[in-house]
Amino acid sequence: MTQSDTAPIAIITGGAGGMGLATAEILARDHRVLLADLDERRLDEATARLADRGVDAATAVCDITDRSSVDAVFSRARSLGALRAVVHTAGVSPQMGRAEKIIRINALGTVYVTEAALAAAVPGSALVNVSSIAGHLLPSMLMPVRAFRSALTGDPDRMASSLTRMSDLTGSGGPGTAYSLSKAFVIWYSERMAAEFGRKSARILSVSPGSFDTEMGRLEKKSGSERMVEFAALKRFGTPEEIAELLAFCVSAKPGYLTGTDILCDGGNKAGLTLSGMLSMARGR
Repeated sequence: MTQSDTAPIAIITGGAGGMGLATAEILARDHRVLLADLDERRLDEATARLADRGVDAATAVCDITDRSSVDAVFSRARSLGALRAVVHTAGVSPQMGRAEKIIRINALGTVYVTEAALAAAVPGSALVNVSSIAGHLLPSMLMPVRAFRSALTGDPDRMASSLTRMSDLTGSGGPGTAYSLSKAFVIWYSERMAAEFGRKSARILSVSPGSFDTEMGRLEKKSGSERMVEFAALKRFGTPEEIAELLAFCVSAKPGYLTGTDILCDGGNKAGLTLSGMLSMARGR
């Protein structure tokens, strides 16, 4: 499925595995895909897997916590053609580090990717940021909107530092709290940036997956992802292909009026959660 030189470009961060790789395979039907990931070895494995399916993908090693690294990926994309879609799946979960790492990757990284996507936006382009059901589990009264706003005033590092301090107050580095805060930020920030994208006739939104059968999802069984399924209407994990279909649809031209919102794709998890269950899950317990 080698695309022509005129095919629009789609960047997929975290594109070397899980949701990102599954999304790349769908977008490759009518885009040239650029996979961005921190691990070069995994990128090589991903491109080999796509090549077996007839997809010719470009790659770029990227650290999303480094703005210059993110800018380099977008520069690489523009060298390939007209950038039209960005799917930002890169992120880490509570089992993958302490609060500071989680906040910097999930929250600060989203700011850098979003700012780069806005700078490159043209009429009809779209960005979808991947959040999580965890971003919906934090009670509104505990939402640190004041800290979130720092990301809109040119000081995203201050936002990251504030969220890290809040997470650390919960003890043990606060990875569960950091994850919930970081994903709540992704939802909030994507909504607040909609007007900026709209000025360029472009779109931004977020998607919040529930429990999915990915490498990260399986790792998070220790944090309760398997327990989450007990609350769901659909008593199973979602598949990467199922969430990939949604992500690819969101950045396609079809939902051209869809922006500034979050789509919860959780198999009915939140619908079945009690308040005590929500608080427990938000703390990663």
